[in-house]
Amino acid sequence: MIVEDKVMTLREVSEYLKVHPSTIYRHLKRGMIPAFKVGSDWRFNIESIDRWRLGQDRSTTERSLVWGSSSR
Repeated sequence: MIVEDKVMTLREVSEYLKVHPSTIYRHLKRGMIPAFKVGSDWRFNIESIDRWRLGQDRSTTERSLVWGSSSR
């Protein structure tokens, strides 16, 4: 059984993550989001994005445990 990797464009990943495309560009500039180029266009593997997003969620949780809840 062959499973194709889902590859998204910048617009698709911004919609998937529910953020503005400029946020994605900012993350790309800082090397904070997994991506690769096809010619001059950025592409994003959905599995890599999901792993990255889970890592972001863990980092946020760990920071709140160390620094306490920010909802005082």
